[in-house]
Amino acid sequence: MRTRALVWFRRDLRVHDNPAFETALAEAQEVLPVFVFDRPLLESKVYGSAWVSFMLECLRELDGALSQQGLQLRWSLGDPREELPKLVRDLGADVVYWNRDYEPAAVRRDQVVGKALHEMGVLVRTFADHLVFEPQELRNRSGHPFQRYAAFRSAWWKRWQATPPAVGSSRRGRPSAQGTPVRGPVEFPSVTDLGYAPFRGTIRGGEAAARARLRDFVAGPLHTYAVGRNRPSEDTTSALSPHFRFGTLSPRLAIRAALGRLADHGAVSRPDVYTWIDELIWREFFHHVLVGYPHVVEGPFRPTAVVAPPRRTEADSLLLFRAWCEGRTGFPLVDAGMRQLNTTGWMHNRVRMVTASFLVKDLRLDWRWGERYFMSHLLDADTAVNNGNWQWCASTGTDAMPGYRIFNPTVQGKKFDPDGGYIRRHVTELAGVPSKWLHEPAAMSLEWQARARCRIGADYPPPVVEHERARREYLALVGAESRRDHGN
Repeated sequence: MRTRALVWFRRDLRVHDNPAFETALAEAQEVLPVFVFDRPLLESKVYGSAWVSFMLECLRELDGALSQQGLQLRWSLGDPREELPKLVRDLGADVVYWNRDYEPAAVRRDQVVGKALHEMGVLVRTFADHLVFEPQELRNRSGHPFQRYAAFRSAWWKRWQATPPAVGSSRRGRPSAQGTPVRGPVEFPSVTDLGYAPFRGTIRGGEAAARARLRDFVAGPLHTYAVGRNRPSEDTTSALSPHFRFGTLSPRLAIRAALGRLADHGAVSRPDVYTWIDELIWREFFHHVLVGYPHVVEGPFRPTAVVAPPRRTEADSLLLFRAWCEGRTGFPLVDAGMRQLNTTGWMHNRVRMVTASFLVKDLRLDWRWGERYFMSHLLDADTAVNNGNWQWCASTGTDAMPGYRIFNPTVQGKKFDPDGGYIRRHVTELAGVPSKWLHEPAAMSLEWQARARCRIGADYPPPVVEHERARREYLALVGAESRRDHGN
């Protein structure tokens, strides 16, 4: 019997080291790759133009890679719960392959699709791919998901050392229709067709770009990553997070590439390699937390988390939030980060922590406002990672520490962008400000403001808050809330 397999591509937009795709190629006589543009998700506007544009770029590259293997990517637009069964009927598929997704909404969607296909008599085969280890593979001694990163990291490494996951092969495909040549590139809907504004970021999408960036990173920036990762003005991070989000690169391949540098006995040091891999383990940790405790999507990990009360009026809060969103807070590092996000769809990780801390602890705004804003602007917008990082900064997550993680944006700027290259690149009105005042431009005299062509209050705003005062207020309010919760 001739088997016709449908492969549902989702957040795994690559042909190499793709378990669902490779297994379909090995088992079926005919392979039909498909992608569904999720209309309800797109209409929700949870994600933004940067995210959608990057996805389309990845899809175009995937289509080209499939075409080289004699396969053609088909697509549809609608609700996947309806579109997948329809595609199966129209294409006469006997079996459907896909790689598992762990977000709560995706799990519910896949359950509905799986049930519909079962009722149609169609076999469904799913595979682990998006994470190195699935949530059920790592548990604490009580059999529950880990709540502390240190314990999770230890268990993760033990598992890796015991059974390091293999990287898949690059098996060649079979034609999608017997005797029918694949004709040219697929015409996908444009970003405007999908209801979004055109956007062009600085990070290229697609598997080829991801693999090239990985090669460049492990050959260069990885060698000084432990220190270099904190320098936003330099190209010293991997910038691979969008590729992990859309699956144009597998974490297995990335980690093996990094560890391979140690095996080569090159100049790279163990601390640099393991510091970078730690970032990928954090990514896995946040996904495991999301699966084990899906309520984090709606609010704090701990319902009893202590947070400072908001500012006096909603109008005050909205004005401060707008200044933060637009990069007009008067704190150069914060403003540079927000403008980088708004114009490129990406933000340096060190600066993400500073901007998040500033929103929550200086401005005393709800961390969920920032979480939603990041989701709607980031190329790498990912529910688990974005939520986990925001809850870490807001001290509401698994390891809440309300009195800590208060970043002084001025000190952070002086320490990690001492020459101001990052700030001047993104806050152009500060380009002429001498380094002496770059991180505190409001301290310039009127004479120096004229010389620098940067008038505070006209060309660049004064600080919207006084950091030290905001820090003291936050700590006092958190302390009062904590005492009230404990009945003291």
